[in-house]
Parts: sequence; C-alpha cells; structure tokens
Amino acid sequence: MASSKDYLQFILEQLSDLEEIHYRAMMGEYIIYYRGRIAGS
Repeated sequence: MASSKDYLQFILEQLSDLEEIHYRAMMGEYIIYYRGRIAGS
C-alpha cells in the first residue's frame, strides 16, 4: 500500500528540527534521506 502525501508531511514535521532532511518519491512510496543517506522508507 502506497504512503499518502499527508503521512509524509506528518513525518517531515516530526523531523523538522533536523537539518538536511529531504525525500524522493519512488515506486509509490517515499524515501526519506538524512544527510544524503537513506533514513527511512
């Protein structure tokens, strides 16, 4: 089951104190990166 954009936004809000967080959509899911390394999917 693919993750929703709302759930991604919730996770990003929880991690908002961290710098260098970004994400990329991939195959219906989102890969979360921290300092250029995969931190979650």
